[in-house]
Amino acid sequence: MSYFNVSVKKPVLLGAIAVLLLMVIAGCSGSNNKAASNKDAQESASPATATQSPQAAEPAVGGTFVYGRPASVTSLDLHNQITSNNAFAIDKVFESLVAFDSKGEIVDWLAKSHSISEDGLTYTFELRDGVKFSNGTDVTAEDAVFSLERHLKVGGPLAISAKVGTIKAQDNKTLVITLKEPYTPFISELSNFSNGILPNNFGGVSEEEFFKKPIGTGPFVVESWDTAGDLTFTKNKFYWQEGKPYIDKLVYKLIEDDSQAINQLKAGEVNAIESLALQNANEIKDGADTKVITNGSWVTEQLFFNTLDEHFSDVHVRRALALALDREGLTKALTFGYAQTANSLLPTTIPYNSNETIKALNFNVEAAKEELAKSAFPNGFTTKLLVASGNSTRAQEAQIIQAAGQTIGITIEIESIELATFRERFFAYDFAAMLNSGQADSPEANSIIAFQTDPEGFSKSYWTHYTNDEVTKLLYEGQKTADGDARAQIYTKLLQTLADEVPYIPLYYPDVLKGIRSSVDGLVVLPNGSARFEDVHISQ
Repeated sequence: MSYFNVSVKKPVLLGAIAVLLLMVIAGCSGSNNKAASNKDAQESASPATATQSPQAAEPAVGGTFVYGRPASVTSLDLHNQITSNNAFAIDKVFESLVAFDSKGEIVDWLAKSHSISEDGLTYTFELRDGVKFSNGTDVTAEDAVFSLERHLKVGGPLAISAKVGTIKAQDNKTLVITLKEPYTPFISELSNFSNGILPNNFGGVSEEEFFKKPIGTGPFVVESWDTAGDLTFTKNKFYWQEGKPYIDKLVYKLIEDDSQAINQLKAGEVNAIESLALQNANEIKDGADTKVITNGSWVTEQLFFNTLDEHFSDVHVRRALALALDREGLTKALTFGYAQTANSLLPTTIPYNSNETIKALNFNVEAAKEELAKSAFPNGFTTKLLVASGNSTRAQEAQIIQAAGQTIGITIEIESIELATFRERFFAYDFAAMLNSGQADSPEANSIIAFQTDPEGFSKSYWTHYTNDEVTKLLYEGQKTADGDARAQIYTKLLQTLADEVPYIPLYYPDVLKGIRSSVDGLVVLPNGSARFEDVHISQ
């Protein structure tokens, strides 16, 4: 996301948000860009390949990897966080029973295997042998019980949505979870960062003390941390993937401005930058000492409407602006071949997206004027569009949307404010419209849909407070229905309703882009916008 870094994670109803990221990433762009795709540049870092280096030669060992990021890490409490600035640090310290690889496939991680009963109610996990926490103590099934029960107790923005009956340690290596009713997204949602495993009883310290310097199974351990600046990790010497990570230290360096990040990458002051603006991608790709790696994403860039606002509570106003906006032209102008125009809320990398069959409100100015004439504001009105500053792509999006509104008599004033205040404003519903992005935390349709359609969930339909009883009913049906044609029909109907009522306008699906130095190999980019560093090595 060059995004202002808010990972849309799921609602209480979700189990793994869809997060909100503001990253510019999207899948299946179908572009002909020459950037190395993650698929070609590296192999997945799933346990199936985790004991092997993605490169043929023995990788270089040691060194410090500096990663430029647009927002600082403010908390490492995995059960109370949702935004990507924190999530993508948490996932370096804590790991889950299952995970997803660079292709979005669910793979066993801390569990060497898992099984699901035929009735969908019993999940059994067998833990790997030899897995230790970063303090050297063995990981047991009791640790997993404590972790998941704490998550159930806390709830949080990525709460476990399944109706859990019991979580029990059958023995030191066997965990059994029973559900009260089937919940199809459960195994996928267990792969997100909020279901990481931590020591039983926080290893004997208080919660507050634990999360200042947490103990996990991940490849890295917190060494030093400024909540308003940088965070430095050191390698976990007890990491279960033998010989990894290859680097000694990983530094998350705060760089809030796109142009500064680009300059520091070119100068070699950082080894990579997390949020590469789309307009800078080709410049970095063609640089003498830099390159770009990409992956399809679980992100949808969107224009959000506050349905509590007097203007945007009117469905005809929302439809009018959707018809006035040339989404295809916007995508082509701003994404440089690294994105695909969106018709559906779901990225094309997520099952049941229906992007090719959804009848979206496509560009038609005359139809837009007719739609506005049906509204309570036929002569137009003045409103404001909230945008986080420091994101050049979003600034240009805002200008295009402003021009589209003008063609039908809607005057849109652009309000560009710094990131922290931007977050505060939309969390408080203090906006009429805003630019942001929705993102799944796992390869599951419910991940985004629940976060953006549940008016009673954590985000109240992504802070739009959009409420439609039929949509809510379909949301719950989709959660309980087994994968297959019936589930596909439920989501197609739900997504078409969203396309008709447009509480938000899906703009495009951006690719995940990371700018890196040519001396770097082994960086694995994940479709949620995060990255794995255990295979990273730096050539001298």
